[in-house]
Amino acid sequence: MAQLVYSSKINKIRSFALILVFAGILLMYVGLLLKKFEWVMVLFFILGVISIVLSTVVYFWIGMLSTKAIPIVCPSCNKPTKMLGRVDACMHCKQPLTLDKELEGKEFDEKYNSRKYRRELKKKQSNK
Repeated sequence: MAQLVYSSKINKIRSFALILVFAGILLMYVGLLLKKFEWVMVLFFILGVISIVLSTVVYFWIGMLSTKAIPIVCPSCNKPTKMLGRVDACMHCKQPLTLDKELEGKEFDEKYNSRKYRRELKKKQSNK
């Protein structure tokens, strides 16, 4: 049976920013290969620069978000990690984590972090 591997939200966003950097470099390299067609070369260079600038913005945003994350010690690997939202995964061992007492023992699901899910849960509890 395949075991699910979770990833921390901070690591997911950092990985996305890294992919944007490599995509930008790759786009500019393709532009170099097409230097016979100047307008295509310039187009690929502009797209590459936009991708790299966007990755810089994403890195800055996740840096600011990381300062607001709750630092905890993972109970499995005993390493310090940061947690965003109600549920997250350890950055080192991928262990699902929560600080919410209501979610302890429940199956790990990232929907617990969405505001829509919390509103629906409050609505169900108020109807009872």
